[in-house]
Order: sequence, then C-alpha cells, then structure tokens
Amino acid sequence: MNSRLGLAAGLALAATSCRTPEPKALLDVSDVDAYWAVEPTMGGEQYIAPAVKFRLHNRSETPQHSVQAMAVFRRKGEENLSWGSAFEQAVSRKAPLAPGHSIPVTLKSDARYHSQGPIEGMFGHPQYRDALVEFFIRVGSSGWVSFGRVPVERRIGARSVAAESGVLAPSPPAASPGAPSPSSPSPSRPH
Repeated sequence: MNSRLGLAAGLALAATSCRTPEPKALLDVSDVDAYWAVEPTMGGEQYIAPAVKFRLHNRSETPQHSVQAMAVFRRKGEENLSWGSAFEQAVSRKAPLAPGHSIPVTLKSDARYHSQGPIEGMFGHPQYRDALVEFFIRVGSSGWVSFGRVPVERRIGARSVAAESGVLAPSPPAASPGAPSPSSPSPSRPH
C-alpha cells in the first residue's frame, strides 16, 4: 500500500513538473523601445535596421533557465508580410534569470534600408516606409507568445542611449512625396 502511495505521489509530482510553461505567467516586459540602429558602412553605403529593446523580468518564484526572444518586423502597408526578423537566446542554463531579476533584451532585424546619402535623409525619402515590430517570448518547451506590437519610431538609436548622452532628438518629419532627397533608401536583406 505504501509503495502505491509513493508511486502515485511520484507520478503526480512528475506530471506537474512536466507541465508546459506559460510565458505570461512567469515573465513580463517593460521599457519597450523600437528604433533604428545604424550598421557599419559597406562600400560607401549607409545602413539602418529596425530594432526593439525591452527589459525582461522574471516575476515567478523560480529561476528561469531557458528563455528565447524573437521579433518579426513588418513595413507599414505590408503588415501581412514579414520584412525581417531577429532571434536571441535571452536566458540559458549557464546564466539563469533569478526570481525578481530582469535583463535587457535587444533584437535587431536582419532586414534594413541602405543609401549612399546621409542616414538622416533616409526617413524623408519617398521609398522609405515606417516599420512595425511584434516580439515574442518562449520559455522552455512553451510555444511562442506575443508580448507586444509597437511601431518603430523614426529615431536613430535607443531612447536610453540618447537620454544618457543628453541628446534626445525628435524624430525627423516625413517629407512630402515629391520632395527631392540626396539619399535613395532601398530595402535590403543580407545575402
């Protein structure tokens, strides 16, 4: 009889420990910032890529050992198409996220705009399209869960970096469709 009780207790414990994690019950995000990141110049071309940065907070009572983050970037007017994406192993067994702690996560798209003109001119070019980003979190064996969808601001650099440097420039205004521009941004993806 005691062996049956022990077996039942062991099975019950195993069943609860194998339950699929629920990311929104374990984690939350704050300080979401979507912006444009400058990439290295190549062959005289300037590059900018959309990025999203946020703080990932463990609100559970247990350390998290496997958390992945993913972002899907879309251009306005093409919301049904994926323009670019990013992926990061945010938390691993080697560096678990303790209860009550948080970490910064930055996801930069593999899609980008490029131009021979100045970076600031890209936002005003008629071929430029604003972008949106939706970001997802997965904990262990869970499925991907959306934690937010925000527009990418017409701003170079993260808000936190600009604030620390004392320079938080406003987003450049949109140019009228017929306005001349020294740059000719073209969407690109790495080869």
